[in-house]
Amino acid sequence: MSAPQPIHLHDYQLPAYRVTHTELKFDLSPSATRVVARLHLERHSERQEDNLPLVLNGEHLKLLRVAIDGQELGAGEYSVDAETLTIFEVPQRFLLDTEVEIAPESNTALEGLYLSNGMFCTQCEAEGFRRITYYPDRPDVMATFSTTVIGDAASLPVLLSNGNPVERGELPNGRHFVTWEDPFPKPCYLFALVAGDLEKVEDRFTTMSGRDVTLQIWVEKENLDKTDHAMASLKRAMKWDEDTYGREYDLDLFMIVAVNDFNMGAMENKGLNIFNSAAVLTHPLTATDAAFQRVEGIVAHEYFHNWSGNRVTCRDWFQLSLKEGFTVFRDQSFSADTNSAPVKRIEDVSFFRTAQFAEDAGPTAHPVRPDHYIEISNFYTLTIYEKGAEVVRMLRNLLGWEAFRKGTDLYFSRFDGQAVTIEDFVGCMHEVSGQDLSQFMSWYSQAGTPEIDANGHYDYAKSEYHLTLRQRTPATPDQHEKLPLHIPIRLGLVGTKSGDDLEMTLDGETLGKDAVIHLREEEQNFVFTGIAEAPVPSLLRGFSAPVKLRFPYGREDLAFLLQHDSDGFNRWDAGQRLAMLALDDLIAAHRNGVEKVMDVRVVDAFRTLLTAKVDDKAVLAEMLTLPSEAYIAEQQPVVDVDAIHAARTFVKQSLAVALRDEFMAVYGDHQSDVSYAPEPGQIADRALKNVALSYLMSIEDEEAVALTQQQFEADHNMTDVRAALTLLTHSSRSDLADPALKAFGEKWAHDSLVMDQWFSIQVTRPQPDVLERLKFLMQHPAFSLKNPNKVRALIGTFASQNRVNFHRIDGEGYQLLADVVIELNKLNPEIAARIITPLTRWQRFDETRQALMKAELERIRAEELSPNVYEVVEKALAA
Repeated sequence: MSAPQPIHLHDYQLPAYRVTHTELKFDLSPSATRVVARLHLERHSERQEDNLPLVLNGEHLKLLRVAIDGQELGAGEYSVDAETLTIFEVPQRFLLDTEVEIAPESNTALEGLYLSNGMFCTQCEAEGFRRITYYPDRPDVMATFSTTVIGDAASLPVLLSNGNPVERGELPNGRHFVTWEDPFPKPCYLFALVAGDLEKVEDRFTTMSGRDVTLQIWVEKENLDKTDHAMASLKRAMKWDEDTYGREYDLDLFMIVAVNDFNMGAMENKGLNIFNSAAVLTHPLTATDAAFQRVEGIVAHEYFHNWSGNRVTCRDWFQLSLKEGFTVFRDQSFSADTNSAPVKRIEDVSFFRTAQFAEDAGPTAHPVRPDHYIEISNFYTLTIYEKGAEVVRMLRNLLGWEAFRKGTDLYFSRFDGQAVTIEDFVGCMHEVSGQDLSQFMSWYSQAGTPEIDANGHYDYAKSEYHLTLRQRTPATPDQHEKLPLHIPIRLGLVGTKSGDDLEMTLDGETLGKDAVIHLREEEQNFVFTGIAEAPVPSLLRGFSAPVKLRFPYGREDLAFLLQHDSDGFNRWDAGQRLAMLALDDLIAAHRNGVEKVMDVRVVDAFRTLLTAKVDDKAVLAEMLTLPSEAYIAEQQPVVDVDAIHAARTFVKQSLAVALRDEFMAVYGDHQSDVSYAPEPGQIADRALKNVALSYLMSIEDEEAVALTQQQFEADHNMTDVRAALTLLTHSSRSDLADPALKAFGEKWAHDSLVMDQWFSIQVTRPQPDVLERLKFLMQHPAFSLKNPNKVRALIGTFASQNRVNFHRIDGEGYQLLADVVIELNKLNPEIAARIITPLTRWQRFDETRQALMKAELERIRAEELSPNVYEVVEKALAA
């Protein structure tokens, strides 16, 4: 098989032909769905070359008919191959009629139109529409759509598509139809269709201009009681977008559908959002606090896309972060406003620094706007989404909220109904603010994580604090030379005597006690005058830029910031840095075979946290949580999974022994029998209680074991039940763990999403028998390799979160993942390409593990690969 060829940004051309209106008719059948399409086409005004053929995308389609302006074409007038329909000669303006046949029941890739548990549904982003009919499948071709869906009235009573329903009726042979009109031009990736036996929950929302909008969530009947939180989240998001961005919903109907088999979290199709069931269904007895918060964030994210992605979309897929990065920033801001802002920032940055930094340092590193790709679905990455959001956040901070809001208003009004570029977005910000953002644009084009080396000293004689910052970005694949970036550094200076933020003056300008300085050169010096006492600098407050910051903090400095820093994020970060210094010592001790000794300063810092009065318990729970093994690994030059696991376990157990009474008091103080609600106060109490219990269970304190068993059996809410079941399963107490797992599995065997939790809990066990357990669970009736949620819960969780067992020195973890990837490559290439990631980071490990991981990558490469998997494997082996 010839190697797939990359697509390059610099090769972009306007489409030769525009579609002004699309008419679709679906006659649904599991094995032979007929799709009749009429496209209203015209030559693009800026593409007037002679003899331009019409080239349409199409895959896995059986062409039955093709006609232009009512005249069927002969065999010599067009050609069809595996990926295109080409019509050699067409007029300037014309109607194209096609009829194709597709087989949704055999579509295991879950792209285009497929069957999920008897329900027809679509996923068209990024290039799934070409599996439905022949079409110019690219985001810069925008058309209005009229869609008629025909199906069996008994088995498919609900027929949904984009826009508003305009006609419905009965047909012979027990069939019926519904016609939908979407008045807003959209690219085909936003097309949606759902047909099945569904029930709806309905509500209403009145927009700021007084329009009444009907809100519907469609689910299978047994899930009707799991939609309240999603509906409430949707209404909050609609109100927030009006209040914060002035954006009002534009149709009369907004629908969400829950689907069991889905490659993504959710999809923002115009007016008909299709959700992975895990991203919309919640109930106190089946979903954890984290799940409730995740649903709230995803519902908001997809709704916010109505403007940042739908009304204004991206010109080409290289601009993907234009909609995704901006919308992630918007959903993060919404969640921060709705819940605890410091905790939301801590959670986002903790995930970002672990996962996106690893992506930047790996073989698939790419800029926020890539310059080439082989398979676009491989670029739905943390860099596009999360780093893209951080770049937008920097823009907001550089301009200030008022100017940033004016910039978004200009962007939405100027480009409404258009497909645009990142330059268009940033250009609006420049226009309203007058700021020169030319250097800032490098954030979009330059891959890798910038590193900042900072040093400072206090001049007692002059009452000055001198801060030196040096920036560099390491080389990444395809980019060896890096330019200096414009990096905003938010900071404060905390007085060592007073413990308060000090007033700062820089170059004669009074900055206040919290300010942003701008690093634009490779090295810059900043001199703060009038500093009355020696300070400890609090740098990169709120994680003001997505960089790695190195400053020679002493352990006393970090303990001081942990106690006195006014910035909640930096207080947490000081604790993480303090723990990391102790962990570094213990990792070295383990490698060298010497006795491990716990740093008493970490114990004292944790004692202070546990006994001091705190205003935000959710922040305290985060501060008491040790850095994850994945984060610790990212700080090591060579990843030693055994030493990392041993060191982290030692720290946790040492803290549990030293602070046993304090942890027990925290657990007791936060017990509650009040009715469950996913509101910030209760969530904070549960988080703090369960963090304390996890420490106590690390030493299997007898009282803690009893409390854990009681918490599991109380069955008050899934947050507490899952926490208790996890602690029992991960302990050495198989006499308690096995009956608990059995009871949980039997109770929830009917609930697919809860069983996903049951899978994940078991494959994160630290015990060495976990691999055999995983193989056993792969044969469980609740597991299916065709369901992405199951694959992520069982295989993905094991490979990414159980590092000490996945990276077993015998290589069996690598072999299992490779086996799954090879099988998934044939079923669902998109999921196969995503789940292979742990193998691609082979360069970070010792020589033995490197050889084992590369051998599995070579074994995968020897297969006949999809473009998705081929691209990832080639990059990994070329590193």
